[in-house]
Amino acid sequence: MARNTNSNTYTILYAVVMVVIVASLLSLVSSLLKEQQDKNVKLDIQKQILRAVNVQSDDTESEFNANVKDYVLKNGELVAVDAKDFKTQYAGEIKEGNFHVFVYEKDGDTKYVFPLAGNGLWGAIRGYISLNSDKNTVYGVDFSHDSETPGLGAEITADKFKGDFVGKKVMKDADVALKVVKSGTVQDPEVEVDGVSGGTLTSNGVKDMLYNCLKNYKDFLSAVPACTTDSVASENEVAEVAEATAEAAEVTGGPLQIKVVEVEE
Repeated sequence: MARNTNSNTYTILYAVVMVVIVASLLSLVSSLLKEQQDKNVKLDIQKQILRAVNVQSDDTESEFNANVKDYVLKNGELVAVDAKDFKTQYAGEIKEGNFHVFVYEKDGDTKYVFPLAGNGLWGAIRGYISLNSDKNTVYGVDFSHDSETPGLGAEITADKFKGDFVGKKVMKDADVALKVVKSGTVQDPEVEVDGVSGGTLTSNGVKDMLYNCLKNYKDFLSAVPACTTDSVASENEVAEVAEATAEAAEVTGGPLQIKVVEVEE
């Protein structure tokens, strides 16, 4: 008996079979490629973090693994994150209270890198900002976006805009002061960055992103370094006393007896 290929039943069955076959093939291909796709996403995040510390390498993975350590800030302390738990979506991590800090160390130099996530005019914007060992001076930044307008808001990824951040201060009066202002309106060049001309709303998004993300690190960024100006002055005073003592001993021809007494104020 000949099959009626023009019937509605045949058409529906044929469509269902083809959909199942195509869906199965797509699922198979996706599962086969997932490992490589995840690796590529991880590699791209590592490149962004390295760009924030002004490093570009032909072997991103090796450079990152050798010099960058991932930490989470807990109770003011940096707690190491296992390499196998490396994250690629930090907007969710920030919402969950997992505040990551990447520490880049090479040739005795230390940089602190903080992930950023926010919203531009048309979609999500992201970035990384690196600070010098003083945890206050910007060393570099890297920004990316999903759908900002080319030539306008998309210029947040341009070298000129990113370069304006270098040397700026993050903290002032114990609060996050680094911000982007409307193009041509910088009043405090120590903490203000000129916004993108024609991209005011995207620039505002970057400003909000900087504050909303970096405020989570205020205590960490405000921590007094172990070596303060006062301690350096004290060491200098000790050195001066030692030098004067040596000169006096040379004049008198013998060692000096130094007695230290406490004086009540």
